[in-house]
Amino acid sequence: MPLLRAPDAAAPIDTELLFGETFHAYEVRNGWAWGQAESDGYVGYVREDALMAPAAAPTHMISVPRSFLLAEPKVTARMRHCVSMNSLLTVTGQQDMFCAVSSSGWIHKDHIVPIEQHAPDFVAVAALFLGVPYLWGGRTSLGIDCSGLVQIAMQRAGLACPRDSDMQAAEIGTPRPAAAEGLRRGDLVFWRGHVGIMMDSENLLHANAYHMCVASEPLSQAATRIAAGEGGKIIAVRRPDTLCRK
Repeated sequence: MPLLRAPDAAAPIDTELLFGETFHAYEVRNGWAWGQAESDGYVGYVREDALMAPAAAPTHMISVPRSFLLAEPKVTARMRHCVSMNSLLTVTGQQDMFCAVSSSGWIHKDHIVPIEQHAPDFVAVAALFLGVPYLWGGRTSLGIDCSGLVQIAMQRAGLACPRDSDMQAAEIGTPRPAAAEGLRRGDLVFWRGHVGIMMDSENLLHANAYHMCVASEPLSQAATRIAAGEGGKIIAVRRPDTLCRK
């Protein structure tokens, strides 16, 4: 669900809220709610009819890039909601291959994990999004931006991560020399307004507007192209303390 800068469907999108994430609505007027996302503190407007009363505490989360909440526990059932990785669910039971989700429908059991079960490698999680279209403000497999990719991947691995690249460059892990040498898997490379994830010592994974999708390419190639445009040179490298929560 998009979080907008103004109570207008045509307003710019700053970020997105995932199914099950908490949104604190401070004011509701003319079909719009103004408030704050609990997960990362973003403030903005959402459609009032997109909100629902809090369910019981979430028990599970979506562990795949995308899945569907169905009206019945069968593969031919009507879809109620499209849900993306890290969406939060309250599971109340199971029938065959499907789990019942409180007030929302049914989901295949292989698409969810208990919320305390973290992915073992956030880089591998990010790689699941290869080919996903680039979308400014996006946080889902339908469209994602550079810092959204980092945030979703790290959160799936149980690691805290702010939403924007400037905050990520200031807060994640430890600083390393701002250069293309001496890098390893999981290092985050920052430019002005952009971030990518090192898959190994040479290759960068990033959601970018050049390929208009999540792509992997040699860091040297990306750095040369970005330097020739408005992004300039690499301004920071951060090394997360771990690839997953222990």
